[in-house]
This record gives sequence, structure tokens and C-alpha cells, in this order.
Amino acid sequence: MAEITIKRALLSVSDKSGLVELGQGLARLGVELVSTGGTAKALRDAGLAVKDVSDLTGFPEMMDGRVKTLHPMVHGGLLAVRDNPEHAQAMADHAIGAIDLVVVNLYPFQQTVAKGAERDEVIENIDIGGPSMVRSAAKNHAFVTIITDPADYAALLGQLGEKGGATTLDFRKAMAAKAFAATAAYDSAISQWFARVDQGEKFPARRAVASRLVSTLRYGENPHQEAALYVPETLHGTGIAQAEQIQGKELSYNNYNDAAAALELAAEFAGGDPAVVIVKHANPCGVAQRGTLLEAWQDALACDSVSAFGGIVATNVPLDGPTAEAICEIFTEVVVAPGADEAARAAFARKKNLRLMITDGLPDPRRPGMSEVVIAGGLLVQDRDNGFVTPDMLKVVTQRAPTEQELKDCLFAWTVAKHVKSNAIVYARDGATAGIGAGQMNRRDSARIAAIKAREAAEQYGWDAPRTTGSAVASDAFFPFADGLLAAVEAGATAVIQPGGSIRDEEVIKAADEAGLAMVFTGMRHFRH
Repeated sequence: MAEITIKRALLSVSDKSGLVELGQGLARLGVELVSTGGTAKALRDAGLAVKDVSDLTGFPEMMDGRVKTLHPMVHGGLLAVRDNPEHAQAMADHAIGAIDLVVVNLYPFQQTVAKGAERDEVIENIDIGGPSMVRSAAKNHAFVTIITDPADYAALLGQLGEKGGATTLDFRKAMAAKAFAATAAYDSAISQWFARVDQGEKFPARRAVASRLVSTLRYGENPHQEAALYVPETLHGTGIAQAEQIQGKELSYNNYNDAAAALELAAEFAGGDPAVVIVKHANPCGVAQRGTLLEAWQDALACDSVSAFGGIVATNVPLDGPTAEAICEIFTEVVVAPGADEAARAAFARKKNLRLMITDGLPDPRRPGMSEVVIAGGLLVQDRDNGFVTPDMLKVVTQRAPTEQELKDCLFAWTVAKHVKSNAIVYARDGATAGIGAGQMNRRDSARIAAIKAREAAEQYGWDAPRTTGSAVASDAFFPFADGLLAAVEAGATAVIQPGGSIRDEEVIKAADEAGLAMVFTGMRHFRH
């Protein structure tokens, strides 16, 4: 049982890449080829002798090809336990021949959905016979070899050549595991389509999600944790997981996590003036949008240059040489951008450990999708936070309305605050963050920490006053008390943007009026944990 010689193979594939070469390799080893439809035609066109599956079953393909392999002559040849006398007798009694190798890949269901096909076409691309053969062969891997991925054709032929036309049990076990994963992923895609698209269910009674391994990582969040990068099988967008690494060391778990956070925030400024985002531990520590990328880098760095050391940088436009040279002046772990010119690449090349990641565009910040959090004994699933506000959605709640510049600063600060861990306070002025307070247990402390960082920056750069003076301040959730707002007043803020909705809103609005602030409510919260 350890080594099984391949005498007969059944081939039925939608993806015909490498098929002819595989068929030729099997034929050279004297393997009988049995096939169906288009697969048989492709093999015959290459000059190979092929038996139709209908010759094996004694029944023609029927019902537009829906019924061709669902037959005891096929599944008996796949499922029979060869060393079981009763199974062997049943095969002899019914003239069922053994099938030693199955090569199947399935109807292109996901590709059919992705191209926007009508419902009837989607349904027709749900494979039935293919998964049945895959599962039968994989279950009986003690005697049958199953191949579901064209990438494994070379390994199969290599093993057959090495073992005199046979496969080992270890090889068959590995291919069986891969086969069951393939059918599980296929069924997952079908179930998701039925639930979300066909039935309009966001949270179905059973939720099946399949992912594909990209790579294992050096370790997880900490060295004692193992980690890997996966991408969803049904992914229709791009992000840091699809970025091309131009140079540098392998990315770690934390690098990916932080780079994803930086890229998502940079994408908020897609189509606008050059913007730079600096992230540390998944929190922005400096963001700026300017007429040039170099100016944006300089102002983003000035917000909190201490935290920027060892950080992640993302931009909304391709990198240029002067900006790359400036970034290289401090220790930076990862730089992510939708492109980089030759001068930028040359500058980064002198920092061999710096990881340069180039993306194919920017992710859509307003795209739909779900986010997940694993908890003990369960999984929390929610819509991803793709919320946004526009000027016409804001409600002025104070006696003084914001000026045009204050309104711009409010919206800029609000955009950044959406990406800061709660409780989040962001001061911004003239298109740059002036101070960021993240992850505190109360909002007042976040406001104070952000102001402290702004004062330290003023001292470092020799400014007359912190950039919080005359700034707008954004709060990711409502001010439950006036103390957080008053801390912003002490820092020099003149305008406030917040969701509103507290039972003490009137108290907070009164404090804002007494301080001469302009304040707008968004009606939308951006908690991030």
C-alpha cells in the first residue's frame, strides 16, 4: 500500500494549463488516460490516446454535461479498498476497473461571479461531478492519487519517474489534504455567494470563509508566537498583502499589521495632494498633506519625530528621490507607496534592511467588507468601518460656525482620528497633524497627551508656539464630559469635530460657547480597538 503504481488516470480539468505536458508524461509511463469533454479533446489534439469516460461507464454524457462521471463505474473505481476481499469481489462482479490517479480542477465559479455573470450562468458554474471525484479519490488516498492544482503536475511526474511509475503514501496524503482544502474553499465561495448575493444575508446561520497561504512569517506579534500571512479566496481588492517587495528583509507580523494601517490611512487621501502617513504600533503618529511629497514628509515627521523612529511610512502618490532621501535620514522599517521612481529606489537601496513595498494603486477606503475579531469561544464579525462625512453632513451646534479653514482642518483631523486607536484625539492645522493622543482609557488624557507631544515638537523645532494653537481637534467619540474639551481649549484649539450624542451634550456645547469655539457634530462614531 505504501507505493501504488499508476496504471489508469482520469483527467477532467477546467484550467488546462500544463495538461498536455502532464498527459504526455503519463503516456510515456504507459498510463491509460480516461477523460471527459474538453479535456479529452485537448489531449487528443496533442496526439494522445484517450478513452472517453462514457466508454468506461457505458452511458453517454447527458444533460449538457451535468451528468458524466456520477456513476458506479467511476466512483467504484475510486472508492474501492483494494485489499478488502469484499470490495475486490464487487469490482470483479461488476467489471469495475480501478482508477489510480485523478486529476481534476473545478468549474471557475469564483471567476464567473467576479465578471458579473447573471444568476443562471453562476449556477451552471457550480461543479458537482468534479468535487465528487476529488472527495472520493482523496478519501481513498491509501490507493488513489488526487491532484487538484496544476502547480503539482511537475511534482507528480517527478515522483512517478523516481518511483518507477508509482506514488508514495506520504505524497498521496499530502495531495489528499490539499484536495479537501480545495473543495472546502470551493464550497465556501458558493455558500457565501448564495448567502450574501442571492439571499441578501449578511450574517447567515453558517459562515464559511476560505483563505490561501501566502507565506509563513518569522514569528508573530512576539517571538514565542508563530504566524503566517493568508489572503481570502474570494478577495476582489488589493492591499499590503498584494504589494511587491522591492528590497529589504522579510516582513514580520507587526510590519504587515502596521503597514496595512498606514496604507489604509494614506488611501483616504487618494486623488488629492501628496500625503504622508507615519505609523507606529498601528497608530498614526504624523500625517500631512502638502503641495509636494517632501513637504508632506517634513510636516508629518514634525508632529512626533520621536515616535516616527522605527516606524512605517505610507504615501498616496509615487515616491520621488528627494522624499526618499529624507526618509532615509531616520530609521524606518517599511515604506509603502503606489510607485517609486528610479531616484527613490536608488536612495532606499543604500538602506538594505529597509523594506520597500510597491502597491498596485490604493485600497478603496469606502469599499464594503467584514472585519473579524477572535474572542474566547467565538468570533466577532462586523462591517468594516467605511464610514465618512462630508461638509453637508455636519451640524454646527455652537454659536460660532467654523471658518472655511477651520472646517478643512476639522475634516482632516476627523479623517486621521478614524484610524487612531480609541480613545482618540487628533489636533490638526493647515493640513497636518499637530498632536495625536491614542489608546487612552479616558478622552481627557488623550487630549492632554496630544497637546504634550505638540509642545515637545515646538521646543524641538524652535517654533514660537505649538501647532495646536489655532488648530481643529477631532474626537473619535463624543465628549462625555466637558473636561476633554477644556483640555483642547488649553492646547489652543479653536474648532472641534465630534460625533455628539452624549447625555451631556448641552454641557459640552455650553463650555465650547464660553471658550469661543466652533463645534460641529458628525453623527458618526469611529471607535477603533
